[in-house]
Amino acid sequence: MVLSASELILNANSSIYHLNLLPEDIANTIITVGDLDRVADVSKYFDSIELKKGKREFHTHTGSLNGKRITVISTGIGTDNIDIVLNELDALVNIDFETRTIKTSKTSLDIIRIGTSGAIQPKIPIDSFLMSEYAIGFDSLLHFYDSEHIQNTELQNAFITHANWFKHKSTPYVVNADQELSKKLVSNDIQLGFTATNVGFYGPQGRQLRLKTQDVDLNSKLASFLYNNMKITNLEMETSGIYGLSKLLGHKAVSLNCILANRCTGEFSKNPAKSVDLLIQNTLQKLTE
Repeated sequence: MVLSASELILNANSSIYHLNLLPEDIANTIITVGDLDRVADVSKYFDSIELKKGKREFHTHTGSLNGKRITVISTGIGTDNIDIVLNELDALVNIDFETRTIKTSKTSLDIIRIGTSGAIQPKIPIDSFLMSEYAIGFDSLLHFYDSEHIQNTELQNAFITHANWFKHKSTPYVVNADQELSKKLVSNDIQLGFTATNVGFYGPQGRQLRLKTQDVDLNSKLASFLYNNMKITNLEMETSGIYGLSKLLGHKAVSLNCILANRCTGEFSKNPAKSVDLLIQNTLQKLTE
């Protein structure tokens, strides 16, 4: 099947529409960061940088470290942006742009999110690192795809019952990290967690400035949920989308979180840049061992 111009949208130079990238521009190992300024915070550790491109909030550097080719790309905030980034990264490796057809032989990418997060369990320390073993998404992204077969329906239904989930909100979905990639990146410095992906930073994460939230007890419900001795550990805004789309598209994905805030204790990191930088260095070391 030939993909129409309105389905596979290419720029005048044949690059993919939003990311402004050509197939040869990316490596098979992709690091995603939310903040476009963090792209350079990662690539400064590369031995060489072969490509720098940017369009809108999507900035990309591709280079090499210890002989390994790596791409780092900014996604912006939220799973709506993840929908763009994951689909277009996949298109770059699995669609022939000249014939506009899907390739018979598929390429699987390693996708590693390096992001920041807030803990909702009191014993998770500020400036610590957490790998999302599971993610529960409160966005609706995955429900727009044929995805029930990759969802942990038993776990998500248990949460819906526990939280007395408001019927007008999107149905939560649960997806796990790729085990093979997780084993490569885990270390004694990284704890495993169960991450909640929210659709916003304020109300959806239980913050109240001038607006009252629909469920003032939401964060306490999240923190008190227990399933097979597993608790929800932290809040952020991209992981569930990355896990869901990666699994559907045949890619491996892991989300690494630098815990900058603890919502239980009210603490916030005194040096967030240093903590994130340590996670970047830790991740690059593991990727190139």
